Amino acid sequence: MDRLGIMQRERTPRELMAFGIRLHPGGLSLSNTVRELEKYGVKRSRKAVHDWVHEADLAPKDGARPEQAALDETVIWIDGQQYWLYAAVNPATNRFLHVRLFSTRTTALTEIFLGELMPKHEVEDALFLVDSAAWLKAALHRRGLDWRYERHGNRNSVERVYREVKRRTSSFSNSFSHVDPATTDSWLQAFARWHNETN
Repeated sequence: MDRLGIMQRERTPRELMAFGIRLHPGGLSLSNTVRELEKYGVKRSRKAVHDWVHEADLAPKDGARPEQAALDETVIWIDGQQYWLYAAVNPATNRFLHVRLFSTRTTALTEIFLGELMPKHEVEDALFLVDSAAWLKAALHRRGLDWRYERHGNRNSVERVYREVKRRTSSFSNSFSHVDPATTDSWLQAFARWHNETN
């Protein structure tokens, strides 16, 4: 919650804002988060809580040095349109290293994803575990990173966290409605941070 100091908080105590920000990615709907805050005498709209999460600009913490990294992508729906959630996960901890939402999946976008991941974590010597997706292998090769095709085993760690993402969004029918991709990406970043801190 490092960015809370930047956010306007003239009406809400910092601790309760942080509490609300943790509750929503942790699985509560905006309405239920508002109800929980009301128990502490804080009356805010669903939009206010949504804005807190968005403005907090949360993302998984930097600085990991994994021996392996499971790399994959999965479909996320936003207002009936298909997007791709890319994720790199440390199989030893089941924690997200990096997540990013794209409108499609290509070698070039995978390279962008890897280009964002590499300065955040020491992954140059990591072994990337991938499925049969040609764009993942091609991007890893172009970046000079080692990879291995793995159908099960440690690569399943990324599948486990994807199941958790889909479980958390099941109340939205695995779809985000009436939001733009940037807002969805912000929620996914906050979820990844919450997931890492609670595992």
